[in-house]
Amino acid sequence: MDHFSLLEQRWIPVRLTSGEVVSLGLLDVFRRQSDIAALACSRPPTMVGVIRLLLAIVHRALSCSSGRWTVRDRFNWHRDGLPADAIVLYLEKWRSRFNLFDPDFPFMQVAVLSQAEETRDKVKPWTQIDLASASGNTPIVFDHACDLMPTTITPADAVNLLLEYQSFVPGGLVKVFRSSDKAGPLANTAAVIPVGPMLWQTLCLNLHAPAVDRAIDDLPCWERLALTTKDLAAAPTLATGPNDRYTHVSRSVLLLREPDGLVRWLRFGAGVALDEDVQAPDPMAAYRKGALGLVRLTFTGGRALWRDLPALLPAVGAEGGKAPSVLEYAATLRAEAPMGNPYQPVWVAGLASDQAKLLRWRLEQIILPEKLLLSEADVRDFLDFVQVADALYGALRSVAVRLIGNAMPKGEPRERQAVARQRFDVGQYAAGFFSTVERSLPRVLRLLQEGFVDEARTTWGNTLRQTGQHMWNVLQKNQGFTPNALREQARQAPYFFSAIRRQLRDFAPVSPGVDQQGRVHE
Repeated sequence: MDHFSLLEQRWIPVRLTSGEVVSLGLLDVFRRQSDIAALACSRPPTMVGVIRLLLAIVHRALSCSSGRWTVRDRFNWHRDGLPADAIVLYLEKWRSRFNLFDPDFPFMQVAVLSQAEETRDKVKPWTQIDLASASGNTPIVFDHACDLMPTTITPADAVNLLLEYQSFVPGGLVKVFRSSDKAGPLANTAAVIPVGPMLWQTLCLNLHAPAVDRAIDDLPCWERLALTTKDLAAAPTLATGPNDRYTHVSRSVLLLREPDGLVRWLRFGAGVALDEDVQAPDPMAAYRKGALGLVRLTFTGGRALWRDLPALLPAVGAEGGKAPSVLEYAATLRAEAPMGNPYQPVWVAGLASDQAKLLRWRLEQIILPEKLLLSEADVRDFLDFVQVADALYGALRSVAVRLIGNAMPKGEPRERQAVARQRFDVGQYAAGFFSTVERSLPRVLRLLQEGFVDEARTTWGNTLRQTGQHMWNVLQKNQGFTPNALREQARQAPYFFSAIRRQLRDFAPVSPGVDQQGRVHE
């Protein structure tokens, strides 16, 4: 029998406290928890997929051994380490379900694909589940994989690809068992993960509470019955809880092992369709307020993540938004007892897509002051900071578009303004403005944590003034020095600097080096 046990085989890349990067199996990840600082996955979606797997394992192991636990228990585990014996015992109980090539229960796969009429005689290359490889009619820049002559990958690589794919696969046509399929639980989502100094502490910060209603068991995929073709063709259903979401079989996959032990081909079809539950969203997903309701936080073009930072803060709910549950878990843990460090690192990682088209993946780290997790007043102060930056940029954009349009030599006024908006938006104005403002963000967050709110407001206000002046300088250079351009600059300058004064009137007095018109002087 083909055998690749996720318990012993080395497939999880981790960074040890010594700085060395090694790969470990699941048992060693928990037995050696005091040696492991963090995961060392090179791809953000893979890192998210592995953490979700570890969280489901820890939750089920502790549920089986302890039943229920309190925030104090979780704090003790965060301080002293997870109960490794209970977790190892749980993994040993389900050992057969963690074999990647088990004929009856292959890990996170669907064994019935080998007998189903729709799939038994059809294979696809392993690139089908690789979000960074060309496959079918999906072209990927710099990847020239050929479906008819695929290369091979190791089983360890296949596990990592499977985890990220099941979480982030976008919805779209599948044509096997049903005409189309639902997206994975984190499709087009920037997943939020509070991070601790050690991997076990990261898991404690993100660990969800035991189920209140025992009538509905939230089981991971390995504790469930083997999937049938009827399950794969069924209508979408709601997740039973985080464990279901973290290990959801979004697409049915069956890896095929070559004689040399590597993977070249797989069988593929629709998975268990997951319906979205507005009452119980994914614990790692944040939602901001949109024009038509709540919108999932994702990586949108070059938009700076800190502009959506209020959506991550649980204290207020981001003015109608919804903070990710994992940050609420971290906040309750920090509220239980002091942790020594008043700052909470947070990873925001994921994969952006446009329908079935994959666009980009990204990982960012934000260091959140503890006050922004626990204090409603401090969150509202910071919310003002973000809102004034967006409002200032919007006001300056309006003046700049008018300047660009009026300076054009020909065309109807409405047509010129449409062209001017396009020219402005495809330029580097937005990226330049918000990336410049972001440089003072760490200092402002530190001032808020230390209680110096007035100084934080002054710092932020002066940064925005200087950034607005810089935008004007760039705008002047880009328009050139024709008589028409110079005349229009003279007309629009008062409106431009009036917008700066008006938007920042509540933030800071005019500081040295800034004249009464709002211009910054060396």
